[in-house]
Amino acid sequence: MAGFPEYDRYDALGLAGLVRDKEISAAELLETAIARAEAGNERLNFVAHRLYDAAREAVAKGLTQGPFTGVPFMLKDLGATQKGVPTSSGSRFFDGYVATVDATITERYRAAGLVVLARTTTPEFGINASTEPVLTGPTHNPWNTAHSAGGSSGGSAAAVAARVLPAAHATDGGGSIRIPASACGLFGLKPTRARNPSGPVLGEGWSGMSAGHVVTVSVRDSAALLDATQGAAPGDPYPAPPVARPFLQEVGADPGRLRIALMTALPDGPPVHPDCVAAAENAARLCTDLGHDVETASLPAIPPIFRGVTGVIIRANLLNVLEQRGRMLGHEPRREDVERVTWMMAEKGRQDSGAAYAAAIQALHGIGRTLAPFFERYDMLITPTLAQPPVKLGHLDMMLDDLDVYTSRLTAYMPFTPIFNITGQPAASLPLHWTADGLPVGVQLASGFGDEATLFRLASQIEAAAPWRDRRPPT
Repeated sequence: MAGFPEYDRYDALGLAGLVRDKEISAAELLETAIARAEAGNERLNFVAHRLYDAAREAVAKGLTQGPFTGVPFMLKDLGATQKGVPTSSGSRFFDGYVATVDATITERYRAAGLVVLARTTTPEFGINASTEPVLTGPTHNPWNTAHSAGGSSGGSAAAVAARVLPAAHATDGGGSIRIPASACGLFGLKPTRARNPSGPVLGEGWSGMSAGHVVTVSVRDSAALLDATQGAAPGDPYPAPPVARPFLQEVGADPGRLRIALMTALPDGPPVHPDCVAAAENAARLCTDLGHDVETASLPAIPPIFRGVTGVIIRANLLNVLEQRGRMLGHEPRREDVERVTWMMAEKGRQDSGAAYAAAIQALHGIGRTLAPFFERYDMLITPTLAQPPVKLGHLDMMLDDLDVYTSRLTAYMPFTPIFNITGQPAASLPLHWTADGLPVGVQLASGFGDEATLFRLASQIEAAAPWRDRRPPT
């Protein structure tokens, strides 16, 4: 198995099985992943920080025995901190910052036996649906390097799509797991609010809208990795609903006859590209063929007073991060420290009042209650993940001078994903469609609050009926 050319035939559980059965060593897997990372990064630019020597040292010392012992892994350079390791959050303002503590989720990945060899690129503070920050430069889509790999977990998605790794860490505050999964042809699940811990520095991200998990080549890897990380940590402000059994046991389990709603557009939303509509409609037909009851439906209307609440919350959190970093450096944040869109959002955040933030939190919860009855009627909702196929690099450049232009482009691209960050429900993107010119188009599945189990059952049933793992990008 010299050089291990069979590496990319396996998902993460498959690689772990090879290590467990002593068919290959963790050191050999690591060197294979490093070689592939160096070759792929030259073309795609997904590595923010190389941690190769630390990974080699961890393997040499002996890894924790867990479900993923010896499997190479990367952490997004946002959210999953590592003590003593640079964490730039995609921003020049944080260049040189070194984390002082391991994130709880980092500790759980390590306890599962994963070997972290790098940190992946992200847009500045994760506030873009494309990964092209000034700090590291653009991350390219493996299917067509002129296009975006998505964001904000674009580096992780590009690395997994290029088969450098079978899985990588990602975070999602408005779609940042599902967007790059769609753009790169991967499975990406945003779990239920508080399913995975955000600590120890944070109790929650973006007032509960943000969640951490992974992008993967297989549904079962996503389930098993969620088993390894899920559960509240001591001191967390609240837990997700308890699970009946390990998520891995849901993969391949009979989902029963599900009631599924199909929605291909929002009542007052932007136009949806025909490929994105076709992807969702084809998925709905597949679900009908699998024995489920599918009908067209729309989510309840959101009252106008609730509009714009996410912007208030994101701006407040962004301003807080900038001011905290400014105190570390001993000076106020300056316009030249960050990208133009970041600065304009922060300046707008200064104009928001504390009362506006409190009202935004109330509205967030109100939207969740407005939509909850829909998921008592239906077990699952199918939508396009995005309203457009992967956009070209530069379309969502955060060095644009006009915040309104940037915002309108962003909302036209990703109208379907933020809904479930607001409600806290689990939602996933499945790679079920490709355009005529070979770009991936994802389909979003969303289930009721706390019900990843049904989502894993249906996603694995779809994966078996319309497998995607062997479809590889040309790069």
